Amino acid sequence: MALLEVEGLSVAFGGLAALSGVSLAVSAGTVYAIIGPNGAGKTTLLNAVAGYVRPASGRIRIDGRDTTDLAPHAIARQGLRRTFQNGGVWGEMTVLENILVGVDHDAQSGLLGILFGFGRDRRTERRAVAEARAILARAGLAGIEDKRVRDLSFGQQRVIEISRALVSRPRILLLDEPAVGLSESEREELGARLRALAQEGTAVILVEHVVDLVMAVSDRVLVLNSGQVLAEGTPEEVRGDAAVVEAYLGSA
Repeated sequence: MALLEVEGLSVAFGGLAALSGVSLAVSAGTVYAIIGPNGAGKTTLLNAVAGYVRPASGRIRIDGRDTTDLAPHAIARQGLRRTFQNGGVWGEMTVLENILVGVDHDAQSGLLGILFGFGRDRRTERRAVAEARAILARAGLAGIEDKRVRDLSFGQQRVIEISRALVSRPRILLLDEPAVGLSESEREELGARLRALAQEGTAVILVEHVVDLVMAVSDRVLVLNSGQVLAEGTPEEVRGDAAVVEAYLGSA
């Protein structure tokens, strides 16, 4: 059974259809990319899966449980995390503090306890800090934990945002254009990290305009056009689809 299932999903804004009958299935341990022209409905699809948009029809299931009508925080408890296209780091906070914001809110000690040392369970606090430092090390950001995020490059800030989503060890990770503003070398590092996450068992769902990155790291690709599924398959199948080339890849 797929870890994430979307069945016949439709979303409308003021009578305008943003998504029409979209279905997909994503297994654990895979990178699943969603591509398409601007306005195709990619971000709307992520928002619906994460609970920020209420579908007009269709169902969403995580590990067989219907999450269609759940609030974002309840969906997050099912092991889903989402990043946003315009970023979401706090410049005045340190790198470590930004990562700790992603600590599971159900933990016995909250963020304040972790940051200021007055939690009911100091062991929980120590584990959270250790995990945050380990995630930063795996992301190549060891040694900058105490720096203000505002002083870092845009590429580093994007990596920090993704790392924050990982501190709670999500089963499903939704990424909205994570390669925006990254250099070629940073994109290569991002691709390697996404593949590593998949190998660790995470289901990575990637919305991205950088087609070369998508084709290099994805197990399957969904192509949206005007809110509808234009094609779905392996990167090779999608790249060779005449309708996809005409609508999107030919002008990308």
